[in-house]
Amino acid sequence: MSTPMAIEAPEISLGLGRRFCACLAVGAARLLATQQPARIRHVLARLARGARPADFDHALSARQAVMAVSLTCRGARGCVPRSIATMLLCRPSGAVPTWCVGVRALAPFAAHAWVEADGVMVGESVPPGYLRTLLRVTAGGDDGLGADGSADDAAVGAA
Repeated sequence: MSTPMAIEAPEISLGLGRRFCACLAVGAARLLATQQPARIRHVLARLARGARPADFDHALSARQAVMAVSLTCRGARGCVPRSIATMLLCRPSGAVPTWCVGVRALAPFAAHAWVEADGVMVGESVPPGYLRTLLRVTAGGDDGLGADGSADDAAVGAA
């Protein structure tokens, strides 16, 4: 037996150009999301090189555009492609949000991917401290990992 589920469409109207760019970002994100985490981190760190940090409104607008064109990204299990597509859609403007992957701070275990801007989670409805960041890619391409691959204290901590 299945459980009824309603997925809310974001209230945003997209022009043809913005819709096309969002579709491209979602397509690329869905391909990248199938890769290993180290590969995703590497690609996003390269993408973020030379970019400035995105502000909250810009990141939220990109996230809403991504969700407007993709049922996958709107779903509960669409966090990885949604967060990657949001970052990809922001990049042409010269700014990127911080891409994060983490886990719930309390049981039961669950992983999640999201973006942050201005130090705040964008479009997520969880309280502060609910998620613990394990991996972070910031503007400028700094992924928070040292040359030996060990985590930097600034990159790993409570979200």
